[in-house]
Amino acid sequence: MSDARPPAKIALLSDVHGNLPAFEAVLADIAGAGCEETWCLGDLVGYGAEPDECVALAREACDVCLVGNHDLVVVGKLDIAAFSENAAIAARWTRERIGAEAVEFLSGLDPADESHELGLYHASPRDPVWEYVLSAPDATCCMDAMGPRVGAIGHSHVALWFARAEDGATRGEVAPAGTRLDVSKGEWLLNPGGVGQPRDGDPRAGWLLLDTDTWTAEWRRVEYPIDEAADAIRRAGLPQALADRLYIGQ
Repeated sequence: MSDARPPAKIALLSDVHGNLPAFEAVLADIAGAGCEETWCLGDLVGYGAEPDECVALAREACDVCLVGNHDLVVVGKLDIAAFSENAAIAARWTRERIGAEAVEFLSGLDPADESHELGLYHASPRDPVWEYVLSAPDATCCMDAMGPRVGAIGHSHVALWFARAEDGATRGEVAPAGTRLDVSKGEWLLNPGGVGQPRDGDPRAGWLLLDTDTWTAEWRRVEYPIDEAADAIRRAGLPQALADRLYIGQ
């Protein structure tokens, strides 16, 4: 792990999933918050209908970017049979249409990065591609496998946190919009939630503001034109369920 001091204000985001209107809205909110850098935890593509546009925007706007399982299947590094029906349909659609520049960019990314003071993992520290961290026991095992004291995870599309205190007890909760926590002590796993397909009941696009001067974390949600993203999915001929779920955050 590098001893270099991280930027004071870092925007953490994950799971864009080809949803360009949501990505643009989050980046506008990040710019207004005065963040010094933007770090993406992966899954730029999959489900949504604008993969090339989202990859191009990430190349421009994100200072650090990981690769997620949906990115990996699109570039041919995972077996499409491992995905659910709608995810597989979207992956095939994306494979057939994504441009060479986007494939090249995604192919050069890793699913984990412990070169910073903050650990970055698409899914988890012990399985950065596939594991969903949604319980305290799983979080405990992941913290055991984690190098840095604080880690950021995506993949589940759920804004949440887990903390392990000095007594070894791990607790965690979903983090509604506006949740602000002191993460200066103990071990932590922080999930910013999903940009392009939230699954925690709040359809707004999610991201997390981490201040490393004070080690505080703030979960934020952003309104975006869901109709635009849903209409793009319908026009592309992708499953209707992928459009419908955007309205309910599930």
